[in-house]
Amino acid sequence: MEGQLDRIYSDNKQYSSLEKAIWLYVILLVFEGALRKWVLPGLSTPLLIVRDPVAIYIIFKAYQSGYFRFNIYTGIISTVAVLGVIFALVFGHGVLFVSIYGARVYLLHFPLIFIFGAVLDRSTVEKIGVFLVYTSIFMVVLIFLQFYSPQSAWVNRGVGGDLDGAGFGGAMGYYRPSGTFSFTNGAALFFSLVFCFVLYFWGNPGKINTVVLVLSTVSIVFAIPLSISRTLLFQVCLTLLFFIFSSLSNPKVLKTIFYSFISMIILIIILQFNDSFNLATEVFLARFDSANEYEGGLEGVFIDRFLGGLVSALSNLDHIPFFGFGIGMGSNVGSYLVSGGDIFLLGEEEWEKTIGELGVFLGLTTIFIRVVLSLDLGLASYKQISVGNLLPWLIFSNSFLIIMQGQWTQPTGLGFAVISAGLGYAAINSDSVYTEKLA
Repeated sequence: MEGQLDRIYSDNKQYSSLEKAIWLYVILLVFEGALRKWVLPGLSTPLLIVRDPVAIYIIFKAYQSGYFRFNIYTGIISTVAVLGVIFALVFGHGVLFVSIYGARVYLLHFPLIFIFGAVLDRSTVEKIGVFLVYTSIFMVVLIFLQFYSPQSAWVNRGVGGDLDGAGFGGAMGYYRPSGTFSFTNGAALFFSLVFCFVLYFWGNPGKINTVVLVLSTVSIVFAIPLSISRTLLFQVCLTLLFFIFSSLSNPKVLKTIFYSFISMIILIIILQFNDSFNLATEVFLARFDSANEYEGGLEGVFIDRFLGGLVSALSNLDHIPFFGFGIGMGSNVGSYLVSGGDIFLLGEEEWEKTIGELGVFLGLTTIFIRVVLSLDLGLASYKQISVGNLLPWLIFSNSFLIIMQGQWTQPTGLGFAVISAGLGYAAINSDSVYTEKLA
């Protein structure tokens, strides 16, 4: 009996340390940019990989505790990463650090998707959702200040304390704010994920303070024009469609959707009397029009964003070595170390960069694994609708694109892909692995 109690105590400690490390990974993802811009600007370069030691710890503890084993996804991706390093050194750019920096995406962060899914359960995912919803209220205040402040202001300080500011090209003299993130894509990815939880909590009253939920909803409505991000608008609309589709057979949720829709219209009408909201909307529409015109309209945007990278890569195979130019070369860090300048050596689209780095065979293998993983998560999430669990499906509405072709060479994009996919799998679990082991 004493031995069994010791085992339970040991398992409890292992599980607790793992869950805390996962929480730390999520918190660092949200506030990593704040550390690099405002708190410790002198350490901005090493803080770029501040989540890597946490990832190593999570993998080590999960493997040691029996919560993680290699599966077909991690096995193939790990093989690709190792071969990618070898090929980069022998046939590619030949820079060891760049190769390791590129391989860490697949060796350290990709496995976390399955560890999150194995260790956490739905109740923990809901707690993380509550944290994100609360944070969104403060985040929108920050991007409001960044939007209306000059780039020289402290709130717009760039990575490493850069006085030129962290804002990126917007419209009408206004810049896309970055929030607490290093780059502007962070704000769009953050609010996209928050919106999944906002819809979930509206459909499941009592899981979060109603006042906070209302404020977070208002924050997302404000964040769309303030972010000057077409990606955020597209993702919010996509998640709404997923939510409506999953609720067609549930009259109770349909009623919630109806009242929420009416409330949203009233809120937008009220905000029309707010000069700040109107200006942000005007800037957003100007950005939308100019960007669409440049990229060839909505069809051009969709093709370029979703398939353009792959089409471009496959149409330029004559210029890509069979073993690729070398893993890691498509990242900002890799491009800088190889070329000595801030340029994209392999383009900006993820699939194009993947094939450029790894070559045709390994590159297409990596893309195939990412697509299959997304489809697997989608199927598993869809099955949960029939048992009344909409959370995995809503998270999947946000995660499937960033799993398939999100920019994993960019640390923030990689982080959101990991936690979105991992939380999606975890939300399927009614109980954690630890609870099941004790049962």
